[in-house]
Order: sequence, then C-alpha cells, then structure tokens
Amino acid sequence: MSYIFCLMGKSSSGKDTVYRRLLEEHQLGLQRLVTGTTRPIREGECDGKEYYFYTNEAYEQLRAEGKIIECRAYDTIHGIWNYFTVAREELDVDAQDYLTINTLEAYLQLREYFGSEHLIPIYLEVDDGLRLQRALDREKMQAEPKYKEMCRRFLADEEDFSSDKLCDAQIQPIFKNEVLEQTVAQICEYIQKIQAGDKWIISK
Repeated sequence: MSYIFCLMGKSSSGKDTVYRRLLEEHQLGLQRLVTGTTRPIREGECDGKEYYFYTNEAYEQLRAEGKIIECRAYDTIHGIWNYFTVAREELDVDAQDYLTINTLEAYLQLREYFGSEHLIPIYLEVDDGLRLQRALDREKMQAEPKYKEMCRRFLADEEDFSSDKLCDAQIQPIFKNEVLEQTVAQICEYIQKIQAGDKWIISK
C-alpha cells in the first residue's frame, strides 16, 4: 500500500519548512506531489518546486483535456487565482509514497479521487499571533508586498480550517508546530508507522 501524505494548516503555520525537511528525510522515501497555480510567482520561488506556475490559458487547456484532479479558485483582490492538482503520467499512487501541501478542500477532493485508503492527513497548528507575524515578515520581503491579500488569506483560513470542518473530515492527529525539530521528528515517526502498516495509527 502506498500513500499520499497531505500536509495541511493555516497560512504561515510552517508547512513549507516542514515539507522541505520531510523530503530531506531519505528513509521516508517520499516524492513531491507538486500542485499547480495561476497566481504570480513570488520572490524566491522556483517553478516546479513550490508550485507549477501556469497561465490562465494553460490552466483552461488542462481542464479541457480532463487532466485536473482537483481545483480551488480564490477570488483575491488581484483577480481569480486557481490552485489545482494535475494528473501527470508519472503519478502512481500504487507504487510510490508522495508528500504534498494542500488545503482541507483539496484533501477531500484527492481522497475522493484516489480513495481514502491512500490519503493520510498531517495537520499543523500554530498560535494565530505567531502566524500573523510570520505572514507579515514574509510579505515584507516581496518586491511588491500584497498586504491586503495577506489579510484576506489570514481571515479566510478561519473559515477554511474551522474546527467543525476538521472534525467532519476526521483530520487527526494535529501536530502543534512550536519547536520545528520536535515537530519534524514527531511527523517522521508517524509516517514511518503508517508505512509499516500500523492500522491503529491510520484509523485513530
């Protein structure tokens, strides 16, 4: 049995950092499942690493070809930004374990597409005050900071990752990302138990 480990959390909860660290843990054998987006690339991002960056026209072509597994559209102050997963030829959940960063909505769509037996949620939780400070510090580093969009995204997360929605989707366990090294170690242990076939952990 192979799995897609889906890393989730509100904005600035440390997902990107934890994601990179987990991929560096070679004993886990995880491959990137990189999603696509039509939003503009940010300072320091690389196409194919954080996301595959598409034009709106390229996105519509993928939709027309039936290659979009799941998609979320966000009405930002800069227009509609789409985030989506593309069905690629090399994507084989029967033979390889993957790691992806995604939203709760996307997780549910992926679970519907691949089957619940293949999808394993990993949820990060961080104090709201710390998240807001992190988001502000990151936005300041951009060539053209988008503070209004940052605030919109921060507030939208309260609805997107509400406790009721997490409960309905049976998202557990929740990892409090307070000390990075400890968080990564805990998640590594969890993933290894899943890979070893610990059914009690999977159904917990």
